[in-house]
Amino acid sequence: MQSEKYSVTQLSVNNILALIDSKDIAIPEIQRPFVWKRAQVRDLIDSLYNGYPTGYLIIWQNPNVRLRDGRDSNGKKILIDGQQRVTALMAAILGQPVINAEYKETTIKIAFNPLEQDAEERFSVQDSSHLKSKKWIPDISIIFKNDFDIVEFSQDYCLNNPEIGTKEFGKIISRLRSIANRMIGVLELAHHIEINEVTEIFVRINSAGKRLNESDFAMSKIAADEKFGGNMLRKAIDYFCHLAVEPGYYTYISANDKAFMDSEYAQMVKWLKDDKESIYDPDYGDMLRVSFMHIFGRGKLADLVSLLSGRNFETRTFEEEISERSFTDLRKGVVNFMNEYNFSQFVLAIKSAGFVNPRQINSQMTLDFAYTLYLILSTSEAVPKNEIKHYVQKWYVLSTLTSRYIASPESAMDKDIRNIQAKGFVQFFKETEEAVLSDTFWEIGLVQALETSAINSPYFNTFLAAQVHAGDRALFASSIKVENLITIMGDVHHIFPKEYLKDHQITDRAKYNQVANYVYLDPQVNISIGKKSPGEYFGIVYEQCETKDRKIGTITGFDDLLDNLSVNCLPEDIFDMSFTNYENFLIARRKKMAQKIKRYYNSL
Repeated sequence: MQSEKYSVTQLSVNNILALIDSKDIAIPEIQRPFVWKRAQVRDLIDSLYNGYPTGYLIIWQNPNVRLRDGRDSNGKKILIDGQQRVTALMAAILGQPVINAEYKETTIKIAFNPLEQDAEERFSVQDSSHLKSKKWIPDISIIFKNDFDIVEFSQDYCLNNPEIGTKEFGKIISRLRSIANRMIGVLELAHHIEINEVTEIFVRINSAGKRLNESDFAMSKIAADEKFGGNMLRKAIDYFCHLAVEPGYYTYISANDKAFMDSEYAQMVKWLKDDKESIYDPDYGDMLRVSFMHIFGRGKLADLVSLLSGRNFETRTFEEEISERSFTDLRKGVVNFMNEYNFSQFVLAIKSAGFVNPRQINSQMTLDFAYTLYLILSTSEAVPKNEIKHYVQKWYVLSTLTSRYIASPESAMDKDIRNIQAKGFVQFFKETEEAVLSDTFWEIGLVQALETSAINSPYFNTFLAAQVHAGDRALFASSIKVENLITIMGDVHHIFPKEYLKDHQITDRAKYNQVANYVYLDPQVNISIGKKSPGEYFGIVYEQCETKDRKIGTITGFDDLLDNLSVNCLPEDIFDMSFTNYENFLIARRKKMAQKIKRYYNSL
């Protein structure tokens, strides 16, 4: 008979907070940003005061682990749903600070008005008016302190508010204090169920349809660990991700987290305080994925969760030795990820391939695998050191053009990692390249893929990368490069202006917004073109090559103009085109764009 997969109990608020305080239940994200609005904290307290339901907490007991001496150790219980509610209770009832979205420590105090008759107005998020008012108790956390003297407090309050007697006031305060005894439903998942089952149960219970992901599980595992340094490792991951976006946050860490600053990780993330790159700003899921894949040779984060729990995949048991080794290996992977040289060289590889703006990045997963590949090749003899960037660039472009990690990315990554291990990267790369980048792909598949109106298309972004990589000049520009316009300020110009097309009954947005109709242009040049037909404004540029009188752009030579058309993949008969030629123009330019992307790929 199949054993039960969960049990349901009722625990008081006091009991839940006590179990968390004693670490019988781990709330691993307690130091991560509290995302609830302050008003939500107020509403939770109000619901408890009125005896309204507040939903279930979901707890998952980690598997029992066999210790080295042969004894079994009960797995720790981890709170996997309800972290925000519990954090809200700890803030409002215990007065504990929380970490806000800016990673700054703050307090959330709930005020209470015993005299208010309207139930919806009794509670409020504390502001300065509550501190000045004699009617409001500005911070309810004082009511729940162990040394709270209800008699003395009642006398003081009623002295300042004679309209209420001590007996009536005492009843109200007792009701407020009873919040600590309110029961909350706790659903405890059994230790023997698999991660995919935990996820499925969570989805079915959660009314919002929120889905847990393996990176959340992994972070919970790491944060809940005290034996193998997991909690400090979790901080390192969190801080790295935040510093990558907000370098100035290092000042706050330095001033407020002495334990972390005394750890080995502080120096590892310090370089980010001067970081100005934004091509690759990883979140903790990205960090875990890359750190795990290049060290463990696996692509599914569910396996990381199992390994951190000590799972022996052969015996299906859980062993402390495996857990310890997995934490050690993961730490190594994280350190490799955070290394300034590794990270900077990888970013340089991506940027020097022409991807110079975050808007050109279509898939974080594709970046993740590219960085994984960089770290694998950097620590092996598979390819010469001077060839690493070359292979990383080609793999990144190949993966982008073929949407390799878009559908079922973890499965694709897992398969690729295992193939690299089995065949060696060079052989696997050769086989993959031959399979997915055939002549048919370049001449037909890519041309068809460029038939899109999505300006964030991976194919258009790769075309722009090809232009950046080649150092191409912008249309009608003698010195301004496409890269300048992408990174600083430039307009995406419709070669056949959309207003011109609309005036000639081509009004379908998907028609006039084709990426084959796009080119980066200096804003001033774009203004001077307006809604002129291509034949008209290209004719003006042709004439200025004779007269040297600049009217549109800065090109004043015929050879220069023809070269400018070529690098922007424009057909030479553009000078004679009107709206009647629009469809043929799109076909011709798609072919030229595909050819340019092919030449670019082969040049990497």
